[in-house]
Amino acid sequence: MAKTLTIDPVTRIEGHSKITILLDDAGNVEDARFHVNEFRGFEKFCEGRLLWEMPGITSRICGICPASHLVTSAKAGDEILAIGIPEAADKLRRIITLAQWVQSHALSFFHLSSPDLMLGFDSDPAARNLFGLIAAHPEFARRGIRLRKFGQEIIEVLGGRRIHTPWAVPGGVREPFTAAGRDRLLAGIPEALATTQMAIATLMLMFERHAKEIPAFGNFDTMHLGSVRADGALEYYGGTLRLRDADGNTIADGIEPRDFDKHFAEKTEPWSYLKFPYYAPLGPEKGIYRVGPLARLNVCDFIETPLAEAERLKFKALGGGAGAVNNSFHYHYARLIEVLFAVEKLEQLLRDPATLDEHVRSKASINRHEGVGATEAPRGVLFHHYKVDDDGVIQSVNMLIATAQNNLAMNRAIRQLAKHHLTGVAEITEGLLNRLEAGIRCFDPCLSCSTHAIGQMPLLVELTRADGSLLARRAR
Repeated sequence: MAKTLTIDPVTRIEGHSKITILLDDAGNVEDARFHVNEFRGFEKFCEGRLLWEMPGITSRICGICPASHLVTSAKAGDEILAIGIPEAADKLRRIITLAQWVQSHALSFFHLSSPDLMLGFDSDPAARNLFGLIAAHPEFARRGIRLRKFGQEIIEVLGGRRIHTPWAVPGGVREPFTAAGRDRLLAGIPEALATTQMAIATLMLMFERHAKEIPAFGNFDTMHLGSVRADGALEYYGGTLRLRDADGNTIADGIEPRDFDKHFAEKTEPWSYLKFPYYAPLGPEKGIYRVGPLARLNVCDFIETPLAEAERLKFKALGGGAGAVNNSFHYHYARLIEVLFAVEKLEQLLRDPATLDEHVRSKASINRHEGVGATEAPRGVLFHHYKVDDDGVIQSVNMLIATAQNNLAMNRAIRQLAKHHLTGVAEITEGLLNRLEAGIRCFDPCLSCSTHAIGQMPLLVELTRADGSLLARRAR
């Protein structure tokens, strides 16, 4: 008889979700779905707020990547004010964006995914977590915790606190950088660099250990979307968007972030609050694409810093050189390469005298009624699209979140993993189900950022007597 298996909740991710697997009469996997069952309505309750409040409000969307929302929101404000920001502000925003990459990627690799990789997918679930990792590999875990702390410290030194800082604003940033802060952060660079290189070396060993598992971890053809500079280099704060297919061919290039809604559309499904974006010219079925570290390394032509570029070339060899790397397991490798780049680039920016300039904010009134901000958040390109009236009061908000853009790919990944591991097995073990969760962790989804449903939220209200009998029921 056909039946449904449910994994609820999916663990070691940011937010609340579940996975359902539909088995047919013969016990074979017919389908698998990734359900996001939390709802947060930032797009709606930002209406009526002032433009200048938006960076502080939207940074509260997430405690993991608040700096990404902060900077992206400020960039949307820059467009509405129609001004250029000071050079110091531009470079300081770049520093905090890279710090966000460091702390978030370190969390993903060391805290969330390493327990599977280091302890084994079939290890005792009671110990398959950060505490079990600390017990089994204390130095590895300690260094991972300190790497994340380094990224958070940069955010704190710039913005005054590690989480939900209101530091970036339309027109620049609130406060200048100090020489004392610069020197404090530069002192942490050597350890951060050594830890990242250690993590990459450890992951190479995991390639060997899990060689039989890796080919089924979301290994399928999709397009890849990411930001690049004018010369094709990896970009994280500015640039334009490039879309490449699974063979490495460029499908679209030079897309201005402000025009994102002309190229990408979203659909909804009744079984998830997370929307399903796709490349509009190809439609929902063929328009599937991925964002984030894997995609960024697939679309860029090179990385400007030497150590990260050397690793990028090794990464590209996994896809045969010219083609894209399409296995979602290699998000882990791409993530660590980005940390390596971030640490190298942070040192360059911290040593730049321009970052100490005290002119960090340009001021203006409302000059446009619409603006789009975009940055590369840790999980992929993030868009904030605001419309305002003459007084700067928000009329509408749309945020296209990186995790949502990976939604079609995440569902395809768990379907592939389910069919590979669960079809025809005599016993469905916890370890087999954990592999499906691990497939989701490759993408490092941030569900708190991502759930902004269109229309009305489904609702069920029941009125019962004290004895439990039903008096009335109303569904929406």
